[in-house]
Amino acid sequence: MRQFDLAPLYRNTVGFDRLFSMLDQFVGVDAAPSYPPYNIERTGENAYRISVAVAGFTDQDLAIEVKENTLSIRGERKTNSEERKPDILYQGIAARTFERRFQLADGVQVVGAALENGLLHVDLVREIPEAKKPRAIPIGTSGASRTIEAQKAA
Repeated sequence: MRQFDLAPLYRNTVGFDRLFSMLDQFVGVDAAPSYPPYNIERTGENAYRISVAVAGFTDQDLAIEVKENTLSIRGERKTNSEERKPDILYQGIAARTFERRFQLADGVQVVGAALENGLLHVDLVREIPEAKKPRAIPIGTSGASRTIEAQKAA
């Protein structure tokens, strides 16, 4: 159940549509899925790693996709009908189908993924474009200030 309305923010801002849509999605989610568990860690100044616990899954059972700043990780166990299933007396290791989604900030790129000891590691890096990097602006010392005059249309 939603506690507040974001509509007034939409009316008074321009260019923040994506931010408010993400807030709206975040607030609208009542019960976030908890399977499979995951960690997000910072491995460098502009590097991150998402580790997802995928015990029982192989690399053929997993799919990773990036679309419009959304990272999706899906897992679906593929079983052969010819393969004999063992009689399981107790199943504590969950191996159900899942889909995890992560919202990526602008400029964050997936650089690789590896499956190691039941953990799927997805490495990310944030690349800042040259136009957004800080730059020093030289200060002129000449006494004459420049003025821009509008040209008259003839």
